[in-house]
Amino acid sequence: MLVMIITSGRKQLTSSAAVRFRGTGCSILSALQDLSVAFLPCRSKMEKHLQVISVLQWVISFLALGAACTFLLIYMFCTDCWLISAIYTAWLIVDWNTPKQGGRRSSWVRNWTVWTYFRDYFPIRLIKTHNLLPSRNYIFGYHPHGIFCFGAFCNFGTEATGFTKNFPGIKPSLATLAGNFRIPVLRDYLMSGGICPVNKNSIDYLLSRNGTGNAVVIVVGGAAESLQCAPGMNTVTLKNRKGFVRLALQKGSDLVPVYSFGENDAYKQVIFEEGSYWRSIQRRLQKIIGFAPCVFHGCGLFFGNSWGIVPYCNPITTIVGEPITVPKIEDPTDEMVDLYHAMYIRSLQCLFDKYKTRFGLKESDILYIQ
Repeated sequence: MLVMIITSGRKQLTSSAAVRFRGTGCSILSALQDLSVAFLPCRSKMEKHLQVISVLQWVISFLALGAACTFLLIYMFCTDCWLISAIYTAWLIVDWNTPKQGGRRSSWVRNWTVWTYFRDYFPIRLIKTHNLLPSRNYIFGYHPHGIFCFGAFCNFGTEATGFTKNFPGIKPSLATLAGNFRIPVLRDYLMSGGICPVNKNSIDYLLSRNGTGNAVVIVVGGAAESLQCAPGMNTVTLKNRKGFVRLALQKGSDLVPVYSFGENDAYKQVIFEEGSYWRSIQRRLQKIIGFAPCVFHGCGLFFGNSWGIVPYCNPITTIVGEPITVPKIEDPTDEMVDLYHAMYIRSLQCLFDKYKTRFGLKESDILYIQ
């Protein structure tokens, strides 16, 4: 009965009533749209805050997590919590060689949501140019170093840019200073992202005793290159860096040039002239502590035009180039190393020249190799 009344009522609606109804519906829809537009700035602002926090936590972790955890571990030995420190220290001794044996990567950590905010802050993109065969092992040469290797970490230490989807069957391992893996807690944090020590034992394990489909990512320029990074500079330290080529020949692993446009734009750095007093201090400290103490700044946490340690949100685009097939030679001659080193340099230069105008550089810009 109720259905019949409703149906009858619907039939008796006049055209003017229908128009008024449609008008009301449009006004409601318009109000909802206005409401959503009003909330967009708030949502956008919140996302930006989360992006800043995600980047800042990585920067602080890199700069202070190791020192803070070491101090806390020593301090706890002098308190009633000494047993916790003792247990962790004992476990640390037992687990000491794990970083050299493939580490302890965690898919859960590599897929944390925080890394998507990290990626979107700059933003960071990964571009694939050629397929990689899971039946081979690879050594990626990453350029340039930048201050904190944001592109290298985001692309190869997390899944934020979808490395495993772009390169199915390939497992990346970003290599960094071996000294980081002697520091409590920091070592576990790094290993969870698939990061390994950049030493012979670790790389030998990944390329010789861990099957195929492994890609060891080496920031070839290292600490010396970080002293040359600044916005607008396209300089890589490579001319006398041949160890990674010799290693590729010994293991029969293909070489893959990788270049990140925008990596040097994350911070502004004070670059001292070669031969100056301050540059000599930087070089000396680099030899002692393993990394170069750069004098740099980004933007402030609350005011974009102030100085701080938050990097500038300039795009970083990482291009993975074409692999260079390398034969396996257990004891390669210097001539053979020089041959493949020259091939690698040409491949990197071609990669840079092909993509430079697409990512903010001019046709006249060139890649300087030191």
